[in-house]
Amino acid sequence: MIGEICAAATFICKFLCTKGLRNEELLQTFSQSLQELLVEHYKHHWFPEQPCKGSGYRCIRINHKMDPLVSQAAQQIGLSSRELFRLLPSELTLWVDPYEVSYRIGEDGSICVLYEASPVGGSSHNSTNAQMVDSRSGCKEERLLRRTNSAKNYNMMTVLG
Repeated sequence: MIGEICAAATFICKFLCTKGLRNEELLQTFSQSLQELLVEHYKHHWFPEQPCKGSGYRCIRINHKMDPLVSQAAQQIGLSSRELFRLLPSELTLWVDPYEVSYRIGEDGSICVLYEASPVGGSSHNSTNAQMVDSRSGCKEERLLRRTNSAKNYNMMTVLG
């Protein structure tokens, strides 16, 4: 869970930094606060044996309303809601699931994988083989393909039961 949460917090911090929050100490405090909030929030909703179970509960969502956990972490560094909305996309969905963190910017955007991990040793869910995925170029390529193709593309998620 720690790797996935760290990837999600780092991703959000990159937006803050890119849009103008350059104070490293504030970014570190925000990241640490967000990670602590997410660990507490996900504590009883993390199922490595069924990674899709509870996915909606673990979704970080900004859709003209700020995700309450992101807002709470921002308050720790003195960021107002208005400032937070200026620094983050107005439409962002971030799914933090066991072994994978993915995101979508915009309602019609592509779903991109940010972090992937796989269980090591078959039955052990505590150790994982993980890597950060820089899928931005792949997502950009998808968007370019979508613009040149007249047919509408749909991203499908498979839910295993």
